[in-house]
Amino acid sequence: MVEAQLRGRDIVDERVLRAMETVPRELFVPEGDRAMAYSDAALPIGGGQTISQPYMVARICEALALRGDERVLDVGTGSGYQAAVLAELADEVLTIERIPELAESARARLAAAGYDRRVQVHIGDGTLGLPEHAPYDAIAVAAAAPGFPSTLYEQLAQRGRLAVPVGSARGQRLEVAVRSPEGPAVVHSVSCKFVPLVGAEGFDE
Repeated sequence: MVEAQLRGRDIVDERVLRAMETVPRELFVPEGDRAMAYSDAALPIGGGQTISQPYMVARICEALALRGDERVLDVGTGSGYQAAVLAELADEVLTIERIPELAESARARLAAAGYDRRVQVHIGDGTLGLPEHAPYDAIAVAAAAPGFPSTLYEQLAQRGRLAVPVGSARGQRLEVAVRSPEGPAVVHSVSCKFVPLVGAEGFDE
């Protein structure tokens, strides 16, 4: 996976590549799909949600340019896989999931993989973030927003980074925004396709 899907494409951050190599992805997929855990595809995890394609997880993590001392918010916990990868790259990871059953399953998977003390799992509307724990040095969103998520952006520290897929249900582009006094500096990155970000500032269910 690391050599063919990540290094063989355009992922160059060695810290990200090591993190992707370290986290046991098979522990974050349903048992019946474990033979496909390292395939170049998103996989269903229940509740109409997916574990993201490895390349997109790496792309989002690389876009955040983490050094290891950051507080990170992961929006859309899903299986917990992206939160585990972020835990290899940052000092503190908080993750939020709107579906209680998925949040509980993610807690169990994170514990089985040894990340239960490094990742805090919260249940709630990810479009609103976790303002009580802000500011964040980085925010990673693993679902597609219909527009730029200003509430999440406001929870960033100065020079903090937000990586979020933005677009319609048919397809999106990954946007990376850096917070500055002049407002968000946004870079449009790769094309992608994620499940919808559902909530007060996202898509309707």
